[in-house]
Amino acid sequence: MRRVISLWLPAFSTDRLSRSQRKWRVKPFATVAASAGGLRIAAMNTHAADGGVHPGMPLADARALSPALEVAAADPAGDAETLTKLAAWCGSFSPWTAPDSAGAAEGAGIWLDATGCAHLFGGETELLQELLARVERMGFAARAAIADSAGAAWAMVRFAPGGRAIVAPAAGAREALAELPVAGLRLAPGTIDGLATLGLRRIGDLYEVARAPLVARFGKQLAERLDRALGVASEPLSPLLHEVPYRERLGLAEPIGTRPDIDAALTHLLEALCTRLAREHRGARRLEFALFRVDGSVARVHIGTSRPVREPRHLQRLFAEHLDQLDLGEGIEVLTLAAPVVEELATAQLDMTAQASAVAAASVADLVDRLANRLGNEAVVRVVERPSHIPERAGAAIPAAQNAKFEVVEPPPGRGERPLRLFPNPLPVEAVAPVPDGPPVLFRWRRVVHRIARAEGPERIAPEWWRSSLPWTTAWEETTRDYYRVEDDKGRRFWLYREGLYPLNGGVGTTTPRWFMHGLFA
Repeated sequence: MRRVISLWLPAFSTDRLSRSQRKWRVKPFATVAASAGGLRIAAMNTHAADGGVHPGMPLADARALSPALEVAAADPAGDAETLTKLAAWCGSFSPWTAPDSAGAAEGAGIWLDATGCAHLFGGETELLQELLARVERMGFAARAAIADSAGAAWAMVRFAPGGRAIVAPAAGAREALAELPVAGLRLAPGTIDGLATLGLRRIGDLYEVARAPLVARFGKQLAERLDRALGVASEPLSPLLHEVPYRERLGLAEPIGTRPDIDAALTHLLEALCTRLAREHRGARRLEFALFRVDGSVARVHIGTSRPVREPRHLQRLFAEHLDQLDLGEGIEVLTLAAPVVEELATAQLDMTAQASAVAAASVADLVDRLANRLGNEAVVRVVERPSHIPERAGAAIPAAQNAKFEVVEPPPGRGERPLRLFPNPLPVEAVAPVPDGPPVLFRWRRVVHRIARAEGPERIAPEWWRSSLPWTTAWEETTRDYYRVEDDKGRRFWLYREGLYPLNGGVGTTTPRWFMHGLFA
């Protein structure tokens, strides 16, 4: 059964600013915003509220009621940014969180889906207690409630007595909400006033009233909000981060702030996660290590692998280089490890004859993982074959981490030897051939004359006729080529080709040949 926590920060705007100015915590303090009639109160702390200050009041009237009132400019953008960061920090309690901004005057809130999380803290009571204690240590006044529905939790946290409330599962919401005001259904002020004129001031008063007259007078929203609060209808909420099914959490009794402690915690999380992956025959392709600081901020480290992996030692090495650059702040109190991308990795029996190649492939994959996580995925590439017989189009460089298998690909039958270094575009050379359709005897390239001692060929490669009409096709892609593997008198080997059609078995061909250098052999 789903359990939702509503965390309410009633003085969020003023508390956020008071964290840097301690004097504002013990004095009347408010934020102001410009309006058509001048500056007006946007939000205030409890000391200002006790003095009679309320939202929307002109600043001059507020100072008359509370002469010691301290003010600061309202900052909605800063409030929204801090609330989002705080919602991300709440990920240490639940992988599903979302900010709920109601405005400066009403404070702010955060949703947490606590389904399946309470047992990690010893129960729902302990979960709410620890959540409130940590948020209050950051300088925010807070209340929290947990229920089966978001609507019930929202109403309880704002209108139920006490700092925290737990609504019993199943039908507990109906009884818990009965004595709360109808404002707990998140209704418009006009609807609340209209219900009050009919004598419907408590949520329980709506239980026995026929729905049709209420909908006809107040619209569908009233019935929808009541059904959502009672759990009859579901309420869609968008989480800040997508929930990850493979996630491990480690809460600490005392904050840690040294690298050896972080390494020990990561080792514990990796072993737990890899054990679970092995049990379900899966391996991780991406992992996220989150460190929740005491000050409410979160540090995250991401790594990726080129193949499914569930080896803790290898994954620890990939994380090691990134951990050196982390700012641990005032200490880390919670750590989580999640695998957002996993793939099948079944246990396989190795053939004795294939064991050496399998070990070599795994070593290459481990090396690719280390280089890609150090330099970036785009900086480590490998060449894969493409279905084209044009040499410069027969291979493509892609990120090496995209390939799960590292193996030698045999060339198709009938294809000649390819050079170790292939130029992306052929380079023109001056060559001398004794016969029109024969290999050259010498050529000049980069102001150096090379005399041919040996030659093999030709290997004829015809153009791709379906590309001849494409606007980006260059001239040297549209002609037939005769390739030769040649070696000069100093033992250097080259891959040359002649442009133009010189039939091998008679016929009419080009009378003005052009030669190009396309590659170098080892």
